[in-house]
Formats: sequence, C-alpha cells, structure tokens
Amino acid sequence: MQAAPVDAYSLPQRLLHWGMALLIFFNLLFPDGMNEWHRAMRRTGIATAEQVTAANIHAYVGIAILVLAIMRVCLRFSQGAPIEIADEPAIFRLASKVVHFGLYAFIFGMPLTGIAAYYFGMDAVGSLHAEVLKVILWAFIAAHVAGALVHQFYWKTNVLRRMTAGR
Repeated sequence: MQAAPVDAYSLPQRLLHWGMALLIFFNLLFPDGMNEWHRAMRRTGIATAEQVTAANIHAYVGIAILVLAIMRVCLRFSQGAPIEIADEPAIFRLASKVVHFGLYAFIFGMPLTGIAAYYFGMDAVGSLHAEVLKVILWAFIAAHVAGALVHQFYWKTNVLRRMTAGR
C-alpha cells in the first residue's frame, strides 16, 4: 500500500535521488576500468591488478546504486510522493509516467545486468548492458532533465524545487 501524497519529497528521498544521480553519472561517464578489464579477459584471460581494481570500482558503484534503489522504492511507498501538477497537459503527464517508469526500470536493470555479466560471465548480457541499455538510459535521463527544466522555466511550477529544497 502506498502512502498518501505529500507536498514535497522528504530529505532522505532527496538525498537518495541526488546520491544515486551522482553514482549513475559516475558509472556512465567512467566505464573505462570495466572496459579495460573486459578487453584483457577477452584477449588473454588475464587481467592486471589495476584492471581488476578498476572493474571492481565500477561493479561496486553499480551494486550501491541497486541497494539505494531498493531503499528509494521503500521510502516512496512509506513516505509517499508529491501529487502531479494538475495544469500539466495530459500528454506530458503520460510522458512523465513513462520516463519515471523507465528510469526506475533502468536503476534496477542496469546493476542487475552488470552483475550478471561481471560476476556470472554472461557476455551477451554484458554487451546488452554496455552497448544498448546504456544508450537508452541516457535518453531517459535527458528526457527527465528536460521535463524538470520545462517545469521550472516554461510552466514555472515547483516540481524542481520539490526535489531540491523540498518545498
């Protein structure tokens, strides 16, 4: 059962949102350690200690994202979320729901596919993770940021403020 709507996100919800955003951007922008490890393993079957360490950092950040995502969903169900902006056109409310559903799917799906590839050797899943899913995640992030900016500067709503200042 979901909690009643609230005026703004709680401080823990906001901290989880921005902390996860930083970790997600870290892994999206700096996948080189994992890529080098994967190339070394594919070519020779042996990776250097530095390559293993760099790959582990990428993997541990992904696992942290997954743990924080679980915490975030639990908080959303227990503390609620702000109601939709009623003045927003229906097509944009639908787009918002699709983008948010996609983001939630990817904050769970990316770590899980990464775990399957790195820890269980599922190379096809790893290729999907690193090549296809990453691009789709970037598109969802761009749509999410664009939506927040449209709310802030075009519709002049408090949507962005609810996830920053909390009011």
